[in-house]
Parts: sequence; C-alpha cells; structure tokens
Amino acid sequence: MERRTVLRAAVLGGSSAVFGGTLWRGAAYAAPAQPGTGPYGALGSPDANGIRLPSGFTSRIIARSGQTVSGTSYTWHNAPDGGACYTNGSGWIYVSNSEINPSGGASAVKFSSTGTVTGAYRILSNTRQNCAGGKTPWNTWLSCEEVSLGYVYETDPFGVNAAVRRDAMGRFKHEAAAADPVRQVIYLTEDESNGRFYRFVPATWGNLSSGTLQVLVAGSATSGSFTWANVPDPDGSPTSTRTQVSGSKSFNGGEGCHYADDTVWFTTKGDNRVWQLNLTNNTYELAYDDSLVVGGSAPLTGVDNITGASSGDLFVAEDGGNMEICVITPDDVIAPFLRIDGQSGSEITGPAFSPDGTRLYFSSQRGTSGSSSGGITYEVRGPFRA
Repeated sequence: MERRTVLRAAVLGGSSAVFGGTLWRGAAYAAPAQPGTGPYGALGSPDANGIRLPSGFTSRIIARSGQTVSGTSYTWHNAPDGGACYTNGSGWIYVSNSEINPSGGASAVKFSSTGTVTGAYRILSNTRQNCAGGKTPWNTWLSCEEVSLGYVYETDPFGVNAAVRRDAMGRFKHEAAAADPVRQVIYLTEDESNGRFYRFVPATWGNLSSGTLQVLVAGSATSGSFTWANVPDPDGSPTSTRTQVSGSKSFNGGEGCHYADDTVWFTTKGDNRVWQLNLTNNTYELAYDDSLVVGGSAPLTGVDNITGASSGDLFVAEDGGNMEICVITPDDVIAPFLRIDGQSGSEITGPAFSPDGTRLYFSSQRGTSGSSSGGITYEVRGPFRA
C-alpha cells in the first residue's frame, strides 16, 4: 500500500514553493501534511502520569532512570532514547538505548503475554551516546552512537548473544537505522547540520559484517529524483563520510527513520521536516514541513524519532516543542496524539509499538527533572487502528 494515493495541488498555490520545480510535470505530488482532525480525536486532561491522551487510551510508567524496574532487580539506564519491540514467544520485549557519554549502551524490558513486566537486563555496555537505531528482520537491534566517528553495534534483544560492532556500516554521527527487506539494505541517518542519508548494502543479507556504504545523491530542492553512490572510505578519517561524494544531498540534522511499503521516511530536526523516499521510482518529497503549514501554528516542531503503525499512520515524537507525539495519517493530516505536561526540559524518544499493535512505548528522556538521570519510560494502551 502506498501512503499517498491521490495527487493533489501544492498547498501554497504553486509548485516552486513546495517542490523546487524539479518534479513539476503538470500533475502535482501530494502536498506536505497539514493540520486537521486526527483519527483519535481531541486530547483529554492530563492523567495521573501527566499525559494527555485521546478518549479510550491509558498510560502507565514502565521504568525510571536510576530506579529498579518493578518486578525485577535491574536498575534502568539514564537518558532513555531510541527503542523497538520484539516478540519472544511468551510475550514481547522493549529495547531502549541510553544516550549518555561515556557508558551509553542499551537495556531491555521483558513482558508476559498479558503485559506484566517479567524481566529487565542490559544488552549493550561501554559504548558512547547511543541515541536511536533500528530493528532488523532477523530480530537484532542496531544501536547507533551519536558521536563523531561513531559506530553501529548489533545487539541481541533477548540477552543471549554478545553485541558486535559493525565497522562496515561506517563511522559518522549515527542516529537511526531502518531495514528494507525488499532491497536488502539498511538506511542510516546522520545527526549533523550538513548530514547525509546513507544506505548499507550487506554482502549477504542477514549478515552485517561486510558490505558497501552508499550515500544519497540528489539536487538541493525539496523534491526530485535521487541515486546512490558508494562512499569511498566508510571509516570517515581523515575525510568525513558526508564530504566524500560530490553531489551527495545535505540534510539538516538527521534523526528518526522508518521503512514500510516501498517507502522510507526520515526526519530532520534542524528544519522540522519529515522526508519521504519513494523507492519504487527513486524520487523524494516532503511528507511534512512546519514552515509549509497553512492557517495557524504548526502542530509538530522539534521533529525527532519516528515510527509507524500497521494502519499506515506515522507517529513522530518531539524533541522539545510542546512534548507531543503527533500522528501523520495516510491522508496527509497531522494532529497531536498525546502530550506530556510539566516536562518542558525533556524530549520524547523511542516510540515503538508492541507486536500486536495495541501498546505504544516511548520515553521522556529527562522527565520532570530536566536531567538525564530523570528519564521515564511509558506505555500507552488503547484502540490503535489497524
């Protein structure tokens, strides 16, 4: 299913404002998402956890930084960040990075089939500022270091196998990763003001020990066609990976990344955009841009982590802003899904759905304290549409 099935005129009355003129061929591409009534309705009053939710949804706290996870003996990490969920046969697991430097790493919480917490444990240690990452089709977690010349570590959410550093995936300020099983590649974002968008092509799908790092090559406009070029030196030293290929496209602060249905979406926090790559025809466009919102204030700022639901809805978390997770529907409507009150010094991180799609996990990285030691990891349960 393609999220964008209807071609519509540009929202600002002309192609150049939205599309840079590069793709205008008489029929406009879909305009970036605009505010409207979301599929879940208005947000209610803050609940006991300070979270405003639509009717029918509830929240609970799963873990707090520096405190023992309830029902376990494990102390939850500071500054919880990117996350993902995994089926484990008896229930599921939620994995969460720790964005501190040094020590970083990642932890996991295990749930029974009814959602009861049954365990928690460390899956990665002694790394640096593990920000986001991504889930692989073979059920590992790619934990990414958001530091200069950072690495990607492939970790085991089940806590059995030791983590492995994947040097072939390049050394740069890694942010997020998203696996594309159709093209058998891993997409990667770079958190630099002049960052690039990459893909890693493994020599063998399912084995990330060797392969080719490539960078997206495109024009400077906000839509157009793109190609891929090999990065000559993925080690990034002495020349950074983002400056090695002439014509590679610059993105202002790459953040979250999500793949589904021959499309990959990624966010850039420096300009509050959600980008969309249409992989069947090698074109790109804007799925959201806060500067292109018409009639009123933008509902989504501080654009950061992103995930998707089986419905085709995208859920985008804010780094700051007014501490919301917003939903972008397949109809290109954007609306708040939830808001956390009283935590303006924090950011929302790690949104991920349980395998059955009925629970959304995420964290407030610095909680009410505004400190990395004050992180809170939540679960929201309710009638998410399928």
